[in-house]
Amino acid sequence: MSFPQTNRTYQIFSKAKAEGYAIGGYCVYNAEGVLAVIRAAERCRSPALIQVFPWTMHNQGLPFVKFIVDAAHSASVPIAVHLDHCIQPADVELALTFPFDSIMVDGSLFSEEENLKYVRDIVKRAAEKNITIEAEIGRMEGCEDGLPDLGLDEILTSPDTVAHFIEETGVHYLAPSFGNVHGPYPPGGAEKWWQVDRLAGIHKAIPNIPLVLHGTHPLSDEMVKLSMTMGMVKINQNRTVRENYMKFIGESSSKLELTKLQEQGIEIYSHEVERFMGVAGSVGKA
Repeated sequence: MSFPQTNRTYQIFSKAKAEGYAIGGYCVYNAEGVLAVIRAAERCRSPALIQVFPWTMHNQGLPFVKFIVDAAHSASVPIAVHLDHCIQPADVELALTFPFDSIMVDGSLFSEEENLKYVRDIVKRAAEKNITIEAEIGRMEGCEDGLPDLGLDEILTSPDTVAHFIEETGVHYLAPSFGNVHGPYPPGGAEKWWQVDRLAGIHKAIPNIPLVLHGTHPLSDEMVKLSMTMGMVKINQNRTVRENYMKFIGESSSKLELTKLQEQGIEIYSHEVERFMGVAGSVGKA
């Protein structure tokens, strides 16, 4: 095999796309999150993606990322490790020295033409390290824990430009902006704010490229499944799958010994991950 077929994220996505299910991209912040995703994936016999933000590189450092990669790659099911929303160019440079399977190069700071040139350069350099790249055309509103709030306006992805962007950059996965929002949706939710026709047009323009869904809190199971019919292969999960875990930690931290708190917290977290694997159709696919 040759690149990108040798890349773990690419292998996981290719199988999911061919067989019609989606992969959860689970954003984690600590060891409990890592273990919860791995245990859920192994129990469900499901592939998965563990995701961190640049915050993890700076706050927890290379040893922690190596722990995540070692744990994920040692699992009995395929699990890749992805760096999400790498906004600052300096963070991309740092990420290329870390053992990630894939990186999202977030060009929110650039114009569309600048973003194209920037992503093209990163794709070429990352290939030398067997790393695949996710990119974003346009800009999504909102923010997530661990990401800076850039205070920039939303820019929607045009179906008319995506094929040119893919051809010119060689990027492997695309995160479109079509009314999806990071963080809680405004009143009406995704059902009101998603421009489904726009998403359908994007998928039609680049049918062979796995699309990535950002902005999933909250999101009904029906909307998840609708997105899958329009090319979404990776569906990011953050607050939705860790809310019960966070509630448990808040209520129980003064009542339980730390070991019990961690053990029970991981189980609560993992059950939410398992539930989403069922929605995405990835159970039993590993």
